[in-house]
Amino acid sequence: MSIFHSLNASSSALTAQRLRMDVISSNMANVDTTRAKLVDGEWQPYRRKTVTLQPREGQFSSFLQVAKGNHTHGSANGVTVTRVKEDRETPFKLVFDPTHPDANEEGYVQMPNVDPLREMIDLMSATRSYEANVTVLNANKSMLMKALEIGK
Repeated sequence: MSIFHSLNASSSALTAQRLRMDVISSNMANVDTTRAKLVDGEWQPYRRKTVTLQPREGQFSSFLQVAKGNHTHGSANGVTVTRVKEDRETPFKLVFDPTHPDANEEGYVQMPNVDPLREMIDLMSATRSYEANVTVLNANKSMLMKALEIGK
């Protein structure tokens, strides 16, 4: 097992959480965007986007084989973003505002399916994950520095 596997795992997690925070920020910035995409000749509100993460090497047995020395090719540990997708399951919110330029005949406006409270909770989760991975990265760096000092 390479000494850099733990650094690679932490760095991939940092990259993934950073992308997750960027997508959440985009959702928050578009919470009032009623004209985001033209579909069939009509403007639709912004749709919330979500990030899907997945482990790079999902089988514990492969890690075990590498640790035991039975498996020679290294495992690409860490996490990767598999996709960023639009939330098509949550419906748009209808808000009564007859003076809005995008109001329908009854005076309702379709607003994005972004819930600011949910986004803030997701942002806090991504931030905590990012901070935890920075701590792990610093601990790994410290251990590597101590190992180099042994050789002096």
